[in-house]
Amino acid sequence: MKLKTTLEQWLTLIEVEQAGSIQGAAQALNKSHTTLIYALRKLEQQLGMELIRVEQRRSVLTDQARSLLRRAVPMVEQARTLEAVSRQMAQGVESEITLTVDHLCSRQWLMEPLSRFFEAFRGTSVQIRETSLSATERAVTQRQADVAIITLPIENHLSDPFAVVTMVPVVAHSHPLAQQSSVTVEELISHTQIVVRDLGQGDPSEHQDVGWLRSQLRVTVDNFDHAWDAVRAGIGFCRMPAHRLPQGKPSEVVPLTLEGGGSYQVPLNLCLPKGEQTGVAARALYAMLLEQAQQPSFEGKYF
Repeated sequence: MKLKTTLEQWLTLIEVEQAGSIQGAAQALNKSHTTLIYALRKLEQQLGMELIRVEQRRSVLTDQARSLLRRAVPMVEQARTLEAVSRQMAQGVESEITLTVDHLCSRQWLMEPLSRFFEAFRGTSVQIRETSLSATERAVTQRQADVAIITLPIENHLSDPFAVVTMVPVVAHSHPLAQQSSVTVEELISHTQIVVRDLGQGDPSEHQDVGWLRSQLRVTVDNFDHAWDAVRAGIGFCRMPAHRLPQGKPSEVVPLTLEGGGSYQVPLNLCLPKGEQTGVAARALYAMLLEQAQQPSFEGKYF
């Protein structure tokens, strides 16, 4: 089916509405007043309805025109997006990239850089995948990611510091350990420990264990969301990232004071697993994440 109207005609109508007059729209579009009037009259003929009427010597849109504009504006925006995506594709920009994020990383640390990324790369989708332990390493060594947030640097792969996560042992208010001013290792052993498993999909013998794991009983879960629910239910104790704990208000859980050292810190780093083969969009996202990490107000400040 052949279209009667063009995007240029709808853009003209949109500009008239935004400028409040044909003269203002003519200046915005760098066209003559006469040219715009001709374009609008032709559009009226093609649609078979009045779009512009004169009120107190001003040209205003009719109710029908405004109703059509609600559909025309998204259409024009989609056309602009299409052109922007085409330019990016011509420059070799990826249509999709993968960001792998170690499970210790706060999700909130990704939001602002991602928001800026999508403003600049409207044609690139981002796959975000959570990893842990061996899965974090495999995402880099097997080039499963374009950008990776990892813990320790990985052999033969360069990285930049991103954030530091403090791991805090916590229990529910109702847990027996919550009533003690300090807890010994011997006392921990007799209580259930909640552990987040290695998300690697390879040989189980290659999965990694990290930290203190001497409790006689364990509940092993897939992620810290499940761990948090288990802690709140009073099932056992768990070392949780400090950024997951409620700030500045009473919580359902309390931190434990362990004799001999309870909390510890884990560094997070940024890495480009594909090295020199990394695409334009992936490098841009990497730069935006790094820029945020260097802001004085960044919650996970590395230094």
